[in-house]
Amino acid sequence: MKVRRRLRYYYLRFIRLRGDPHELALGMAFGIFTGMMPIMPFQMAISVALALVFKGSKITAALGTWISNPLNWYFLYYFSYKLGAWVLGMEGYSAMFTTIMEMVRSEAESMLIVEKIIEAGGLMGAAFLVGGLMMGAAVAFPSYFIFLYIFKRIRRWRDS
Repeated sequence: MKVRRRLRYYYLRFIRLRGDPHELALGMAFGIFTGMMPIMPFQMAISVALALVFKGSKITAALGTWISNPLNWYFLYYFSYKLGAWVLGMEGYSAMFTTIMEMVRSEAESMLIVEKIIEAGGLMGAAFLVGGLMMGAAVAFPSYFIFLYIFKRIRRWRDS
């Protein structure tokens, strides 16, 4: 019963968000964009900064980063590296990549993972970032239109 009550609470908070549907959807898209990048401890700060610069909702930008959660961190890191390595023409996996993925799997502290990526060198870090940017863009663009539709529907429902 407690879980159901909590879900209802968050549902009500979501539908009571105030603001222009465009601003809310833009903030959500920025949050989803940064949430797809392997920069775990910095995702929320970057998404809110993007929302400030481009006049999106800071609250929905912070909410959107939760697309990245402990259930999918391993997959986000794995596929961002794989995609980035393919784009950059890197061959195979290094022992460092295996170590980083093992740290993600064991849910190590996010700053330790970032330090290990930086320690691995520029090319590996670039592979993670390029892949994350591509995945983020691929997911954020359609999410803007999906959430624009949702927030417009919520506004119409609230106004009627």
